[in-house]
Amino acid sequence: MREIVRTNDAVLVTAIEALLKAANIHHLVLDQNMSVLEGSLGVLPRRILVPDELEAQARRLLQEAGLGHELRGDER
Repeated sequence: MREIVRTNDAVLVTAIEALLKAANIHHLVLDQNMSVLEGSLGVLPRRILVPDELEAQARRLLQEAGLGHELRGDER
């Protein structure tokens, strides 16, 4: 799994999840339930991961949706 986005913006996470789901790209959102520990402040970022073999497709999808600036660098 590769991390493609890290953000504190819950609305952005929801939008990206919708795009990935519509494109049938399996994904995981990590740290979504950390608000219990942080007191619902939204300080800890959520991480969106996709399978290695779907990373390029997911990146292309987000770029085409105008969200390319939210993508994490390719750290391979």
